[in-house]
Formats: sequence, C-alpha cells, structure tokens
Amino acid sequence: MSVTTVRLQPDIEENLGAMTEKLQRSKSWLINQALREYFERQELEQARWQETLQALESVAQGRIVSGEAVDAWLQSWGTENELSPPKRGQ
Repeated sequence: MSVTTVRLQPDIEENLGAMTEKLQRSKSWLINQALREYFERQELEQARWQETLQALESVAQGRIVSGEAVDAWLQSWGTENELSPPKRGQ
C-alpha cells in the first residue's frame, strides 16, 4: 500500500474527523472508501454516457420504436389481449 499526502480544506478535515468518530473508522479507511465510491460512480457515469451516445446513434439511423406502440404494449399487460413487444417502425 502506498502513502499519498493530501491537503484538505479545513471544513473537509473537520467533517472527516467527525465522521471517523461517528463510524469508529480511521481517516485512511474513510478516504479510501470515499475514493472507491467516487471511482465506481465515475465508471457508471461513463458507461451511461456511452449508452446515451449509442442510443442517439440508433435514433439518427431511424432504429426506434414509437412511444404510442410502447404505451399500447404496456397498457395491454395483464389483460386477456396482451400484445407482443413492439418492433422498430411500429
């Protein structure tokens, strides 16, 4: 494990100290946990951005399902005449 020095703003240092007491964890543990969660959120955000770009490309190429078709399909759920999932162009 490596050691890194970080300059914390006074309010962050104060909150960190309070949280160490509350959770009975070390500053090192809390900082590592916070960074781990931050990196996970960043990875998720990047994945969502790539999915958004792919979706926009699909729309640009006309590979879409109309909102009306999706609504009709959802409204049919649980009825005797349940519809199949809509296909592109419907």
